[in-house]
Amino acid sequence: MTISERSDNRMMNGMSVDVEDYFQVSAMAPHISRDKWDAIPCRVERNVDLLLKLFDDHNSHATFFMLGWIAERYPGVARRIVAAGHELASHGYGHLRATDQTQDEFLADIVRAKKILESVAGVPVVGYRAPSFSIGHANPWAFDSIAEAGYHYSSSVYPVQHDHYGMPDAPRFPYHSRNGLVEIPITTVRAFGRNLPAGGGGYFRFAPYVVSRWAIRTVNEKEGRPAVFYLHPWEVDPGQPRIREANLKTRFRHYLNLTRMESRLRRLTSDFRWDRIDRAFQVDLN
Repeated sequence: MTISERSDNRMMNGMSVDVEDYFQVSAMAPHISRDKWDAIPCRVERNVDLLLKLFDDHNSHATFFMLGWIAERYPGVARRIVAAGHELASHGYGHLRATDQTQDEFLADIVRAKKILESVAGVPVVGYRAPSFSIGHANPWAFDSIAEAGYHYSSSVYPVQHDHYGMPDAPRFPYHSRNGLVEIPITTVRAFGRNLPAGGGGYFRFAPYVVSRWAIRTVNEKEGRPAVFYLHPWEVDPGQPRIREANLKTRFRHYLNLTRMESRLRRLTSDFRWDRIDRAFQVDLN
């Protein structure tokens, strides 16, 4: 397996979408029990279609890390992702953190998700991302399980310090973890002696757009490396229902600048070149 980057006037970066709905976010788990999920109206279909249109408008492609739970109930979404030329990858089945499962439970979850996605979409699924970037020093066995399940690469590590996730001492750029598995971390930029987040999520909504643009340009132009960016479909949905039971910090993080996300994403896809992770990093799947 080899990893390299594309040669062009502008670096080709890896765009990714973690396909889960607003009520499946880990921070909301204390307030929304899993046995209630089927009773909650999903908004993921509308939001993914919006992203597909946005990427098409800007000649961009992405890797969609989809929950098996979503693919079972909305198989058309998975098929539209593939039909539009994007990569379909796995986010596990039910958005359980790897740190909340035993090794056997984790393996069963990611095998189940892979089978569902491949059955629904009719394409090989070779990429995996752990919910909430929940792979770190406490569970390095997860990399072995990902390889055993038949995935070729993982994008499950965010090398930052965060109260819910992160492995700040992990390599910042793609590396071979265990059993030949390639780990493609979310992008960070080195500043002030530490890794600063530069790969999307809530940070992209929190800071002014110029900060993200500077960070990605720094990684592309000064370090000569492609970036990995991620977002969620619910982040382009300011009309989503509010979970009033969540604490102030959770609500601040989740709802901040949702109204600005789509326009910022359009700027991002105009300012940089974006492709699927498997192609942006030219992961050899043979």
